[in-house]
Amino acid sequence: MLESLGSLTSSPWIYAVVALSVLFDIVVPVLPSGVLVITAATAAAAAGTAGTGAGNVAHEVPDILILMLCAATASVLGDLAVYRLAWRGGERLDRAIARSRRLTTAQERLGTALARGGGVLVVIARFAPAGRSIVSLAAGAAHRKVREFLPWSALAGVAWAGYSVALGYFGGQWLGASWLATGVSLLALFAAGAGAAFLVRRPRTTPASPAATAATAAAS
Repeated sequence: MLESLGSLTSSPWIYAVVALSVLFDIVVPVLPSGVLVITAATAAAAAGTAGTGAGNVAHEVPDILILMLCAATASVLGDLAVYRLAWRGGERLDRAIARSRRLTTAQERLGTALARGGGVLVVIARFAPAGRSIVSLAAGAAHRKVREFLPWSALAGVAWAGYSVALGYFGGQWLGASWLATGVSLLALFAAGAGAAFLVRRPRTTPASPAATAATAAAS
């Protein structure tokens, strides 16, 4: 697989392909963008290792920092695009959200989190399957302010891009350009996604009020 991507990873087009994949993954997840980011980073690490000591190879290796910057920027732009669409969605979108338990729950939890100044939910949801779409839709439909949503979206994009690139890069350095390196990196990415999905879906437990506690004690 890495060999078939050799011509692409050795050209500047890899940055555009990664950016477009991450940008549209929020709407049309045909190819999970994380897979492409990890594959590009793995190929870059493997090419860099193979080219150690050869001065004519360095320019053919994708720059890891630029790769991460492209992925993070595209992630934020995609979030904002869906956020703005949901903001202008109107009654039809409101009805669709009302029929979706996941979107309704996300809208309630996200609104509470952003109102309290803690949008960690946005960062966690970025790693969960479809979590990015749900959070962006919920934030826009709830008309959350941009200054409440954008900083957390940027942090989520940087965290996800950095994690994905690091998995591919270090996997390629340690295990080389092999199916094993790509497979281990993807397993780590999917494990993070599963953990994030669990945290996002976990119901909140709110402490009982003193009055409710007293009523329960009296009833018993």
